[in-house]
Amino acid sequence: MSDHRPKEELSCADCHQLNCYRRDKKFPEFCLSVVPRGEVDIDAEIEKARAIYSQEGPDRSMALAAAEIEGIYYGKLTRVEEIIAFAKRIGAKKIGIATCIGLMEETRVFTKVLAAKGLESYSVICKVGSLDKTEIGVPPEYKVQKGCHEALCNPILQARLLNQAGTELNVVVGLCVGHDSLFIKHSNAPVTTLITKDRVLGHNPAAALYTSGFYYKRLLQEEKE
Repeated sequence: MSDHRPKEELSCADCHQLNCYRRDKKFPEFCLSVVPRGEVDIDAEIEKARAIYSQEGPDRSMALAAAEIEGIYYGKLTRVEEIIAFAKRIGAKKIGIATCIGLMEETRVFTKVLAAKGLESYSVICKVGSLDKTEIGVPPEYKVQKGCHEALCNPILQARLLNQAGTELNVVVGLCVGHDSLFIKHSNAPVTTLITKDRVLGHNPAAALYTSGFYYKRLLQEEKE
């Protein structure tokens, strides 16, 4: 380790063994899989999770479907295809789409793909309701385009409308950071993501991490208080 933080402050990002995957190395002495933190009994928590995965119900169905897709199609299917395979394995026939207005073309293509695979779709755009940003207290100077009606992104209404439509699996297509969090919080159906928005990097946010050693060095510059 490059720092001298107490063991109780270390977590998985500080581990270079990754023994939890194959168990072909050793667990570090701070490993969350074996070392309790505070009053948490890690063995008891592991057993609680195992019990949830073992009991018949939606959590078990999703866990099994996800593991089967990973095992059968690893490196073979695109994410679009994985979502379709997952939906079919959990018995979801009506797919909700919470889409950004800036990715409507992508959403239209996705709905055609779903239809071709025998799945129904129902989409709700982020600007649904057309509430002006100032109506909830956003200062006018924070609008992208000043001096005109600029609708608030409305992930809560997106979720509520998809809930009312009875969707069985909801898919996020490019919702903003924070708006996606609100949508997931208010969605009744399980949620997965097709596109994660990054306007700068062509919706490939991992590129900032891959280039943090040169193009995006600013990411590693410490902020001064």
